[in-house]
Amino acid sequence: MRMIKSIGDWLDARLQLGKTIRETMEHPVPRKSASWFYVFGSAALAVFLLQIATGIMLALIYVPSAGEAWNSLQSLNHNVALGWFIRGMHGWGSDFMVIVLIHMVQVFLFGAYKYPRELTWVVGVFLLLVTLGMAFTGQVLRFDQDAYWGLGIGASIASRVPLMGHWIVNLMLGGPIIAGATLSRFFALHVFVIPGLLIALVGVHLLMVLKLGINEWPMPGRIVRKATYLKEYHELTAKEGVPFVPDAIWKDLIFSAVILLSVAACALYFGPIGPSGPPDPTIIQTAPRPDFFFLWLYAVLSFLPPSMETPFLLIGPVVVMICILFLPFVFGEV
Repeated sequence: MRMIKSIGDWLDARLQLGKTIRETMEHPVPRKSASWFYVFGSAALAVFLLQIATGIMLALIYVPSAGEAWNSLQSLNHNVALGWFIRGMHGWGSDFMVIVLIHMVQVFLFGAYKYPRELTWVVGVFLLLVTLGMAFTGQVLRFDQDAYWGLGIGASIASRVPLMGHWIVNLMLGGPIIAGATLSRFFALHVFVIPGLLIALVGVHLLMVLKLGINEWPMPGRIVRKATYLKEYHELTAKEGVPFVPDAIWKDLIFSAVILLSVAACALYFGPIGPSGPPDPTIIQTAPRPDFFFLWLYAVLSFLPPSMETPFLLIGPVVVMICILFLPFVFGEV
């Protein structure tokens, strides 16, 4: 213990992080907010860290080449010790990132998008969109029959964008067809670009949570008034607040551990997701099955008449995203 303290003192004298870390750990939260309803954000962060760790291990073996991608995944499944389990953890971890959506629903129901946390909500919306981007690019990297034709459907949807459709498809595929350049682009997106965006957005999101605090437990009749809210919130945390460590964090740790164990259980029981047969553009009688995040889209499209597909795909999501983004600015202040 003496050696650990000496090392800590040596680092703190040079990095000056001790005070910041203590303030972060001890920042007060409303007593009622230290409950099981507030654990979804921490669980989403835990799954994201799992995705980073397993993704780095997979990238050491995966070959982003049209001719070798499928073979490298087969090698991971059968020739690398615990390679199938790491793939399973990464694949099922992607599905468990749906907890981001659950977290947003909880924030909405508790009114935590209101003043002064409007930008925290906006950053959370972008986190959801980037998470969907991670899921889609990860499916493409399997480069099996489902991934090949699923990407073809995605490119077909992108081509319907007025004026810019052809340009978007060429940017996405690296040319007019799905080929080796396509896989290289999606590998760069999945491993470098989108994770970089996620890390930056997560950092900003956590910083705002620390600066603005965790919203208090919702009460019937309580109105968020911009003129008095901050004063009332600080009075509440000073009177009834508890430090995040240790009073609140233990629930976050337990729930995050349960989620991670559930991911591991799915990986052990169900195994990795794919790859199915190698991609073959000559087989056109196929029914690609999308990953969990996009099943709803395929289900809706199967019921829509052809004349409604383009309006639904191009107008519907944009309208929904605009409504979600501007929600706190319309209903968040009094």
